[in-house]
Amino acid sequence: MSDVSRVTNQLLSAPLPQIIERLGIAIAEAQTALDRNSIQVAQAMAETEIELGGERTNLIALGFTPTFYSFTEATVEAKLSFSMQETTETKVEAGLKVEAGYAFVMVAASVNVSYARKFSVGAEGMSSIAARLVSLPPPELLETRLKAMADKANP
Repeated sequence: MSDVSRVTNQLLSAPLPQIIERLGIAIAEAQTALDRNSIQVAQAMAETEIELGGERTNLIALGFTPTFYSFTEATVEAKLSFSMQETTETKVEAGLKVEAGYAFVMVAASVNVSYARKFSVGAEGMSSIAARLVSLPPPELLETRLKAMADKANP
């Protein structure tokens, strides 16, 4: 297999399925971390008390709610450009010289052969990963629970 064919095969066998799989797993792990963070914020709001008008109350009782985030889309973009060139050059030069005299004939021949084979391969690649993150209201059950806690704290 020539060098050009080998390079072409390597460039065309990019592990696209593995890239997509890794992106999906990374997004799932990031989403879990975001959810865990929102839960920790909710716990901190419930435990954080402030004094207003001589009364101590927590942030949940005042109507604060944690913000939840969600990935709405993710994009993997890969661009690859490559060029290959193979050239072969053969050059043949021949010369013939004949001289004749009274009693002799002289013949001289010269041959000059050259052969050149050149390979040139160039490759450029670029990739990017983009994810879109949006904030969401808390889950409905959590919001109901927080409202009940706020109503209980402020009868």
